[in-house]
Amino acid sequence: MFGIFSRLKLADWALICVLVGFVVLQVYFDIQLATYTQTIFEEMTKADSTTWSILGVGGIMLLFALGSMVSTIVIGFVAAHVSSHLSYCLRNELYAKVQGFSAAETDKFSTAGLITRSTNDVQQVQMGVIMFLRVAISAPVTAIWAIVKIRASSVPLTLATAGWIILMVAVIGSIFGIVCPKFKLIQKLTDKMNGVTRENLTGLRVVRAYNAEEYQEKKFEFVNDKITSTHVFITRLLGVMLPGLMLVMNGITLTIYWFGAHLINTDSTFTFAQLVSFSNLAMQVLAAFMMLTMLFVMLPRASVSANRINEVLSTSYSIEDKAQTTPLMREKGGEIEFDHVYFKYPGADGYVLEDINFTVKKGETVAVIGATGSGKTTLVNLIPRLFDVTGGSVKVNGVNVKDAAQSELHSVVGYVPQKGVLFSGSIKENITFGGNPNDADMALSAEIACADEFIAEKENGYDSLVSQGGKNVSGGQKQRLSIARAVNVKPQIFIFDDSFSALDYKTDKAVRSNLKKHTGGSTKIIVAQRIGTIKDADNILVLDKGRIVGSGRHEELLRNCEIYRSIALSQLSKEELGL
Repeated sequence: MFGIFSRLKLADWALICVLVGFVVLQVYFDIQLATYTQTIFEEMTKADSTTWSILGVGGIMLLFALGSMVSTIVIGFVAAHVSSHLSYCLRNELYAKVQGFSAAETDKFSTAGLITRSTNDVQQVQMGVIMFLRVAISAPVTAIWAIVKIRASSVPLTLATAGWIILMVAVIGSIFGIVCPKFKLIQKLTDKMNGVTRENLTGLRVVRAYNAEEYQEKKFEFVNDKITSTHVFITRLLGVMLPGLMLVMNGITLTIYWFGAHLINTDSTFTFAQLVSFSNLAMQVLAAFMMLTMLFVMLPRASVSANRINEVLSTSYSIEDKAQTTPLMREKGGEIEFDHVYFKYPGADGYVLEDINFTVKKGETVAVIGATGSGKTTLVNLIPRLFDVTGGSVKVNGVNVKDAAQSELHSVVGYVPQKGVLFSGSIKENITFGGNPNDADMALSAEIACADEFIAEKENGYDSLVSQGGKNVSGGQKQRLSIARAVNVKPQIFIFDDSFSALDYKTDKAVRSNLKKHTGGSTKIIVAQRIGTIKDADNILVLDKGRIVGSGRHEELLRNCEIYRSIALSQLSKEELGL
């Protein structure tokens, strides 16, 4: 929890110093107010006291009360500002950190877990910090100051009060020893509940199509029941504290007046005014411990949330730039080389790719085909360094991708993933997502991807809105917009990961023809299942169980590669293939 404070800025620390000053002022005013009760009682019992003398003491007490009120308001404002600014910084840091995560880190925390840490956990820390700043400084100062005062008033009453406070601390400590582990469980269950909810909302159409609403409801109810029962357990246990505190408060009051009455009868120097003053000071001590109790209610959960946030922020990137990067030799225009590449996913036993060797020259079109699970997508993901190779090397423009800066590497690659990803905003914003806002280039990119046809039919054209995830466009339209986005950045290398699968044959052929005409100088890597999509490629790689089992042009592979031949015959007849 306290590690979070290291992220405060210098201005925040200056404000905390101001806060500490006002805390001391507030405690001073409160203690003086409690002390002046003795003065006003003594003034009232004097034989020569007047209304004006009593009002004078009362006026001083009123000033102390006003001073305490102003100090409390300032403390509240400062605490709210510091905690809000800290949560603002934490959200920014978390977002920036997650932006650099690879699939390995995302899988470790889960998408739902990262969302919870960026929202719910930050909120818990904010509430914990504001309570800490308001109470953690004020309560100890109040308690120590008041104890020193009451100890000077009467040692026997002080010992009696201390006994009750020790009992209260023991009870609260026992309760929190049980409650703290439950707070950690609640945050984990919150992750799980967010995951189930997100999964259900993402796949809502599939859920309805299979009448699986009841099944999804049971999954949610299971998690919801667990988090509810945990909350109920904690709430019930914490509910014991309020009656306990009331018992201590009444016990202290009774003890003070019991012993106080005895002292008044036996000690002529001890007066009723001192008893009232002592009682007020004792209430100040008790109030301080009650404030600490409120802090202890929130601090465990805030501490768990802070640890979860620090866990994300302290995670080392599995893929990061070297201290000294090597510039890409852009004059090579998009050359790619796989040199004895091996790859397996973190924690996996077997290799997904084994001994992959091939070279792609500038302007060439290379296709990758193979059965499902043969490693096609994994292979092309190694080029923009979405994963790091386990063995061997991948070179782009003569430079090992591990030695290049990721930003420079990504600037020469136009990547169209297997699943078309669009963002909420306009069509224009999605096409120019890569940073080229030129309207003429945008229109040409849409034309090359054959997306201009359906864009022109929309009422607002390029300003038409796309919903989150592109749910208001069809699968083919989504793929064409994704292709247009890649074309718009004018990359040296295009990667099409099964990016034509949702297009009809006519549109597929038109898009490939446009790409050849307008981006002929760029290197293209195409992953596809359709023979018609890849048969004109300069080189076709056939993958099987992570190994290249065939390489060559379409006609050559039909003669020499049995796996390629069987894939081709499953889609086209012998006559169509010229066999």
